[in-house]
Amino acid sequence: MLINHDTRYALDVVVELVNTAPQGEGHDDLADVAALRRFVEQSDISDVGTLGERDLAAVRGVRDQFAQVFAATDTRSTVDLLNRMVAAAGTTPRLTDHDGYDWHVHYFAPGASVADHLAADGGMALAFLVVAGERERLRRCEAPDCGRAFVDLSRNRSRRYCDSRTCGNRLHVAAYRARRREAAE
Repeated sequence: MLINHDTRYALDVVVELVNTAPQGEGHDDLADVAALRRFVEQSDISDVGTLGERDLAAVRGVRDQFAQVFAATDTRSTVDLLNRMVAAAGTTPRLTDHDGYDWHVHYFAPGASVADHLAADGGMALAFLVVAGERERLRRCEAPDCGRAFVDLSRNRSRRYCDSRTCGNRLHVAAYRARRREAAE
C-alpha cells in the first residue's frame, strides 16, 4: 500500500494519541496541560499556540473519537465517525510549505485549536485508508495485557502486535516455555 509522507505522519500521530490511554489500561499519559505540551512537541505538531485546560479536554475528546474509530467493527460505522469528526473540526484543506518541508496539505484552518488540528489531519489520514479499502489495517495489539493501537502497514496485513520486539516476542517466549514444560512432563 502506497501512503504518502504526510498521511503516514498523521497516522503515526493518531496512534500515539490513542495510545496515551491504551485500551484496558488505567493510566492517562495526557494527565495535565504539561503532558499535552510534551505530546505536541514530541509529535512535532506545527502551528500550536498556548495550551490550556480547554485544549486538554478537547484533545482527550478527539482521542476518544479516534479510539472509537479503531474499535469500529464495520466500514459504515467508521465512515460515520470520521465524517462527524472532520466536519466538527472545520476541515479546510490548504497547501503549505513550512519548517523545511516541501509543499503538503494541511486540513485544519490557520489558527485552529490543537484538537481541531488533530481531528482534521488525523481524520483525513484515516479517511484515506477507508477510501483505499484498508480499514482493517486499524488494529489493537493482540497481546492480552496490551491493547495499544497500531496501523498494520505490513505488505500482507499480518501484523498482530503493536511491537514485535516487546509484545510479540514476550508472547512467543511464553508459548515456547509452555511447550518446553509440556514436553518435559
